[in-house]
Amino acid sequence: MKLILTLLLFLAANICMGQHALTTVVKNADTKEILPGATVLLPGLKKGGQTDASGFVTITGIPPGPQQVKITFTGFEAHTETLTFPHNDTPIVLLEPGEEEIEEVVISSTRSTRTIQNIPTRVEFIGGEELEEKGNMKPGDIRMMLNESTGIQTQQVSATSANSSIRIQGLDGRYTQLLKDGFPLYAGFSGGLGLLQTPPLDLKQVEVIKGASSTLYGGGAIAGLVNLISKAPEEERELRFLANGTSAGGLDLSGFYGQKFEKVGLTIFASRSSSKPYDPSETGFTAIPKTQRYVFNPKLFVYFTPQTKMMVGVNTTFEDRTGGDIAYIKGHGDDVHSYFEKNKSNRFSTQFSFDHQFSEHSGLTVKNSVNNFNRTITIPGYVFDGKQWSTYSEASYHTGNERMDWVAGANYYTDQFLEYPKDNFPKRNYLQQTAGAFVQNTWKATGWLQLETGIRGDYITDYGFAFLPRISSLFKFSDKFTSRLGGGLGYKTPTIFTEETERLQFRSVLPINADNNKLERSYGTNLDFNYRSSLFEKLSFSINQLFFYTRINDPLLLENKAGNLYELVNADGFVDTKGWETNVKFGYNDFKLFVGYTFTDAVLHEGAVKRPNPLTAKHRLNNVLMYEAEDKWKIGLEAYYYSSQALNDGSTGKPYWTFGFMAEKLWEHFSLFINFENFTDTRQTRFDSIYTGTVTNPVFRDIYAPLDGFVVNGGLKIKL
Repeated sequence: MKLILTLLLFLAANICMGQHALTTVVKNADTKEILPGATVLLPGLKKGGQTDASGFVTITGIPPGPQQVKITFTGFEAHTETLTFPHNDTPIVLLEPGEEEIEEVVISSTRSTRTIQNIPTRVEFIGGEELEEKGNMKPGDIRMMLNESTGIQTQQVSATSANSSIRIQGLDGRYTQLLKDGFPLYAGFSGGLGLLQTPPLDLKQVEVIKGASSTLYGGGAIAGLVNLISKAPEEERELRFLANGTSAGGLDLSGFYGQKFEKVGLTIFASRSSSKPYDPSETGFTAIPKTQRYVFNPKLFVYFTPQTKMMVGVNTTFEDRTGGDIAYIKGHGDDVHSYFEKNKSNRFSTQFSFDHQFSEHSGLTVKNSVNNFNRTITIPGYVFDGKQWSTYSEASYHTGNERMDWVAGANYYTDQFLEYPKDNFPKRNYLQQTAGAFVQNTWKATGWLQLETGIRGDYITDYGFAFLPRISSLFKFSDKFTSRLGGGLGYKTPTIFTEETERLQFRSVLPINADNNKLERSYGTNLDFNYRSSLFEKLSFSINQLFFYTRINDPLLLENKAGNLYELVNADGFVDTKGWETNVKFGYNDFKLFVGYTFTDAVLHEGAVKRPNPLTAKHRLNNVLMYEAEDKWKIGLEAYYYSSQALNDGSTGKPYWTFGFMAEKLWEHFSLFINFENFTDTRQTRFDSIYTGTVTNPVFRDIYAPLDGFVVNGGLKIKL
């Protein structure tokens, strides 16, 4: 027995003596900084570890002989080599920064030439692949795409016509600026249907800045801005078609063509969208209105030299939209079933830009747009008919180097509204003219600190001067951990076009008067922390924690006046919204999990009285699980939660969940997709009312939950 034990101990000792260790240090090849958290793997042995705070890692239990060693770190090229053990050295591994797709993205909304990782302003980026996934769910417009982002809520304004606005961080839609390629085409009167009239097929990306952005783009960007970036022509031809049908009677057909030749380039987008009147409830009113819309957007690009280019584009939209009593719309109306809301609108806008590069780091940009928007709203006994002309002109110069960028410019904006009343009510005509100038500096102070500072001065006719400073900072604590802190001032010029007046179809709303009304002025700040890491090769993890605060002084509120009239007045008080957003992302092989939570506390202060800002969910959850087998399958499962919301009539809405499921099968030149939206059939009409009064003369309540319920859509995408 003793002999056997001695032999076993001798054998174990020999085995232990035959085991070896690897100690290595991992650094950034460019900066020579250590990379804590880098993964070092020996795939053949299924052994591995991560570097510590000093950049070192030790792996033991390695048998003699050659072994493959693989080192990875998020954002860097993987390094693989073969070492023969025993290996007595402590090798230093230098990882090259990776050429990630996001590094190649040009973020235009910040007016900076730096990559998204090096921009002090916090920008949320929605790229082409994600746009395609969201387009499967709602190919006809961009409501779904924006509503599924944390901190953003697309608020339905009309119960029967589904008109919607964008609310960021609990603030009303008029405080969000919606841009198309940097042009303000959806301001004032033309903003009411902007979300519904923008199909996503011709979009390259969407950039969202939350918080005060008026220093960059002038009045209106108090809550933030959404910049819709169109596709530009490439040398390789892009030809796409999409056909989509819904169980609710909707049909979307769209096509996009883009190609760059030697001296010219061309993009053409065209679409037709229609829907039948649809009511899944027993209320008798349309959850989806009868709609027919045509969109045609051609653009011409001229490349005079490699340094000089020009773009000329046109956007056109023609739409008829009718909601209301579904019996009336289907041709079965009578004295009881007679309520309707008709919207007839057309939009025609031009865009022009000219860019000249004086050198690799300096250039001049000149832009101009002209926008004409006509809309007629008809309800029983009343017609609102108006036309908006708006123009935007800008010239800016940028220069910079590796450490510092400058951009300076001046712009001029006009907004004219003309009403064609069918009664003797005072016209709501106005002409607003704004001249502004701005300068912005982006400075790489150190390897861990970058600053972006800017000032703008705007002069608004009838309302005076607005001074708008802004500052943002980026702190790089490590390659994994960064933080951004920023804030600025903003303002909003008063008009009669708000969410509250849209609900009334602007009926009996008195004109804005510069003698009685004044600018709404704001200040706000954002602070976020971003951490990303990876566990071994396959599991990635990132978290972004954002804290926000915005205050708007003298907010414009709708008040009842004698004689059943309404007037927008600057309240003696302020609105403030504060809270946080948490975004967590996990990735494992072909699976991705997104979890988002938003806490919003939006309060209106009038003297000593405080009340919640209506239609703001204090708690919101966004959950998305995606499976993507490259060029084969895309499968997604979504779950969204909204807590109770205060309503304008003093009541409180019910909390609710919505769920969705999407699948897409891809081939080389086409794909088939199907989407089960809201398959639990969550509808406000199932647990709350949407109107008071009678069917003939309804008074609609706030819409805070879906009305259309469970809808299936699916279709075909072709790429040639």
